Amino acid sequence: MKRIGFVDHDLDNFHSNTYLRLIRADLKPRAFEVSCCTGLKRASGRRWAKKNGIPWCDSPEQMTDHADVFAIMAPSNAETHLELCRAVFPLGKPTFVDKTFAPSFAEAKAIYRLARKHRVQIESSSALRYTEVQNRARELGAPGKLRHMVTFSPGGSFEEYAVHPLEMVVSCMGANAKSVMRRGTGRSAQLLLEYPGGRTATANIHCGTRTPFAAALTTAKETVMVEVDRATLFLNAASAMLDFLAGKRKPVPRKETLAIMQIIDAAGRPEALRKPVRLRPVT
Repeated sequence: MKRIGFVDHDLDNFHSNTYLRLIRADLKPRAFEVSCCTGLKRASGRRWAKKNGIPWCDSPEQMTDHADVFAIMAPSNAETHLELCRAVFPLGKPTFVDKTFAPSFAEAKAIYRLARKHRVQIESSSALRYTEVQNRARELGAPGKLRHMVTFSPGGSFEEYAVHPLEMVVSCMGANAKSVMRRGTGRSAQLLLEYPGGRTATANIHCGTRTPFAAALTTAKETVMVEVDRATLFLNAASAMLDFLAGKRKPVPRKETLAIMQIIDAAGRPEALRKPVRLRPVT
């Protein structure tokens, strides 16, 4: 049995509850257990731990003898990820960092520098990396054969949910977008991405709507519409997280995670509403 330590801002959130349920039920044959937990909000964290029968620790350091790997959750509090990584990475164990990876491109790079310093394997991903969209894109010859891609996502705010339509774009089109321009600053926003060779992508986020997670994939021959099956969305994501933590696959490429963060950063600049903002190559 491989032991996961959950580290969070406030443990009582949708991702922690959903991943715990899946690990204990659908993914039980994978032989993982959430063996301990901690959170910055201690009172609610202790209540969550007691309710779910998971040992509480006052800090990640106390978890080192009780966990083989870590999952830093805090899906709605990316601003705490660097602080949590500073506490977890010195323990030297593989670590998954939930979406959105960081509140800025600069902090995203700082997290990777910290991981390199402590020689820790890490990855981050939105659940929208492991869907029918990526499967169909591969069948169509992604990334090279895709000429244009349009993605759609609902959400609560641009800052928290823009990662979802961009995760679909970057995982299918690649991490080498040349520029981004933004339309809309309210509940709906559209990001226009230019890729080398005349390839393009458009990422749409419509907060507070019933918009499905979906994509349109265009090659030189056809356009294919794909809607994400929400029933299996988190099952696929949790399974992929366990694959990484078990060492069964390589982490999500660093350059793809950083590319997503750079796009979000650039799209937040005032000039992105007037003209395309150039994006630097990431490695």
